[in-house]
Amino acid sequence: MPTTEEITRHHDPDPDEDPWVLGPPVPEAIRIAPYDPGWPARYERLAAAIRAALGDAVLDVEHVGSTSVPGLAAKDVVDISLTVADPRDEDAYVPALEGIGYVLTIREPSFHEHRMLRLADPRVNLHVYGPDCPEPIRLRMFRDWLRGHPEDRERYEAAKRAAVPGGGHVMDYNARKQDVIREIYDRLFRAAGML
Repeated sequence: MPTTEEITRHHDPDPDEDPWVLGPPVPEAIRIAPYDPGWPARYERLAAAIRAALGDAVLDVEHVGSTSVPGLAAKDVVDISLTVADPRDEDAYVPALEGIGYVLTIREPSFHEHRMLRLADPRVNLHVYGPDCPEPIRLRMFRDWLRGHPEDRERYEAAKRAAVPGGGHVMDYNARKQDVIREIYDRLFRAAGML
């Protein structure tokens, strides 16, 4: 189990690390869609398929990211956090996920051994972590905070919309939202008595 210090510390990948397994994707226009009440059901179908494909290799699977927050506008991409015994052991989960259409896209050893697989239709970002990683805990805390705090949900949505015009890769878009995200994390960690 990660320590409070590990959960509250902002971790950044090594900027010199090339995370792209198949090379960087072609930049695409980022479009923020109104909240879709069908996103949770889409997640449930996707999670069931992941569990069926991986069986006991799944330690946990969670709907995270903006599509998991009712009322929050988002890219029409479902983010899923998957916990496996060891993300480095790609043979234990990648082939089975490839069998249902996922493609290994990101490998970040410097960021908790994070792996990310994408599904093209429907669009999914499947984030893979190990059981001792603080990131899934952080993602759940952020999701739950936004679900219960409409003022921060609105602040985050405004930051997302402001980040769109910069273009580039989705990682560039994410970097433009980072200050607001970290302000919200600071607030939620303080409210939880962790800072």
